[in-house]
Amino acid sequence: MALKYSFFVLHVLVMFSLASMALSDSLSPSFYNHVCPQALPAIKRVVEAAVRKERRMGASLLRLHFHDCFVNGCDASILLDKTATIDSEKTAIPNNNSIRGFDVIDKIKSEVDKCCGRSIVSCADIVAVAARDSVVALGGPTWEVPLGRRDATTASRTTANNDIPPPFLDLPALINNFKKQGLDEKDLVALSGGHTLGFAQCSTFRNRIYNDTNIDSTFASQRKANCPRSGGNTNLAPLDPTPALFDSKYFSNLVSKKGLLHSDQALLNGGQTDNLVKKYSTNLGSFSKDFAESMIKMGNIKPLTGNQGQIRVNCRKVNV
Repeated sequence: MALKYSFFVLHVLVMFSLASMALSDSLSPSFYNHVCPQALPAIKRVVEAAVRKERRMGASLLRLHFHDCFVNGCDASILLDKTATIDSEKTAIPNNNSIRGFDVIDKIKSEVDKCCGRSIVSCADIVAVAARDSVVALGGPTWEVPLGRRDATTASRTTANNDIPPPFLDLPALINNFKKQGLDEKDLVALSGGHTLGFAQCSTFRNRIYNDTNIDSTFASQRKANCPRSGGNTNLAPLDPTPALFDSKYFSNLVSKKGLLHSDQALLNGGQTDNLVKKYSTNLGSFSKDFAESMIKMGNIKPLTGNQGQIRVNCRKVNV
């Protein structure tokens, strides 16, 4: 009798927790603590294994979160495949043949659902936590990720084309682009520092190395060796000298006029962000702190909560 009562109480508590989750309209780092405390450790395990296998994947998972949040909020819309009714963001200009990490997200989703016994962790939350765990795996700071996002049932390739900042923007356009998302100049510089990790394709920096004047000539020559005037569009170059380590060398590069992208060097080109770039170039602690704070702020862009959206069973498809 006592055992049956205990199971009843446990069942009631679980149902109460699930109901609270469904009704919650704000994000909280403790969102899954009662319903599935195994969720976050499971995400961390899969991310660490993926980054061990390929260091570049850490940067790819960070970029996935950024490109998700800048298109109608952090709602995992970027994960949806094209269908008759879904205009997939995967084929938008900033993402086509360059955005990656979908297989890792699928693996995380599978592991988390197995640990939790059901599909209660959203794909949007998985993307946000995977970005944090990737940064940590590559030597960067940690932060508490507010959780409780739900998943979009639509995507917008047009919005992705319009709202994800392209690599040729000057500073005023970058500031306006981030301002549209509720992010300020400090967020712009700190989040651009995510380019301390990863690589860029030749097509994104060709114009800079052949036509920009605010560029170190030796650096430009080195990059031209792997990025011809025509062809080689997908050839890769590191965004900073240590593309698999979270450090401040991205900013040191800008001080030396060795920013790979036009939009990178725009942060240190006589404008109002110059001083912050110089500060970060010599103060990794300050950059790390501001980066973590800006990641939380970015992760809070227009989340779906409460009864909005859904918890997708398959991150690539809307639930039937």
